[in-house]
Amino acid sequence: LLQEISESMASLFLKLQNSQVLVKTVRLRHKPAAMAGDSTGPVSQAIQAKLTEKFVPLHMEIINESYMHNVPKGSETHFKVVVVSEQFKDVKLIGRHRLVNDVLSHELQSGVHALSIVAKTPDQWGEGLNVEKSPACRGGFGK
Repeated sequence: LLQEISESMASLFLKLQNSQVLVKTVRLRHKPAAMAGDSTGPVSQAIQAKLTEKFVPLHMEIINESYMHNVPKGSETHFKVVVVSEQFKDVKLIGRHRLVNDVLSHELQSGVHALSIVAKTPDQWGEGLNVEKSPACRGGFGK
């Protein structure tokens, strides 16, 4: 039995090695490590589930930037999402943003105040791999 499992795993490894499979990564980020809690909130989890279901991303980051704003501790009101998906191929930037906004319409109507979107194809993501840091909050309302 062990020999069969070993051969099966070796065969699978060769198939994966010979294919051009990109590894799907999902990162949920909140506060910097010194300020972060161990768990992600329900809004982050809902965003992750919906974007994963709709776009089957090869890479995704959900960054809770609420701590950068004047909101209560533990809030889930300001997010940046990074979604790398084949489904964005041949879709203009505005169309990509509309697709993401449509998927997250419930969250945007019920508590998410701000959503920054980075939506790229795998080829575009391969060029950069870095996401710009969001600017500091200026307090809103023209302050």
